[in-house]
Amino acid sequence: MALLHQAELRPSKLELLTGWAPLQPWFAGDSGVELTSAGAYRFDDPDGEVGVETLLVRAGDGPVMQMPLTYRSVPLADADDWLIGTLRHSVLGTRWVYDGTGDPVYLLTVMTTIIAGGSQAELYLEIEGERVKRESTAKVSGSGIDGASLPGLPSVHDLSVRNDRQDTVVETGDWTVTVPRVLSAHQNDADQNDVSLYDVDPAGGVLTGTWADQAERRPLVFVAPR
Repeated sequence: MALLHQAELRPSKLELLTGWAPLQPWFAGDSGVELTSAGAYRFDDPDGEVGVETLLVRAGDGPVMQMPLTYRSVPLADADDWLIGTLRHSVLGTRWVYDGTGDPVYLLTVMTTIIAGGSQAELYLEIEGERVKRESTAKVSGSGIDGASLPGLPSVHDLSVRNDRQDTVVETGDWTVTVPRVLSAHQNDADQNDVSLYDVDPAGGVLTGTWADQAERRPLVFVAPR
């Protein structure tokens, strides 16, 4: 369960990403244009300390891009390379925002969801002391991997992260995690970003999802044994 608050963010998440995303090698779209949201989904941190959210965004009329983020109340040690910036949350105070592909908690939650065949976290909004369920703007689910053990929390020092064209590839422990950054230039084209376009390890698994203008399930994250 992810507990949300009625709060003001300064800067907003999209404003924060506007200065960061165009500098990334996988960025698709015109730099300097407004980022807009196509959807989002969250995972639960088992310890309840770190916010884990993936934003699906566009730059102008460009394709949907996938940006996993983590929100922390204190900086993550030895992870400056993955720090996107800070924002001020009117309820929770200062939040350090990281690129999730370099944050062990994101990697743990996405791997667990895929291996166990889980789904996105249920969202609840706290309004005047009461919790009201809120629908996620993207729905995701893991394929499951038969016989695979759930991973433990990796260390920042154990991560190997690289960008491969429009994917971010992370090697951690016994697993390789591949996050496609650009999901599709033509959301209604069944040939775009299909699972079959990837070299999917038969011993691995995949997270797929839908969002407002994407009714057919699309692959979002791949996990394969190293």
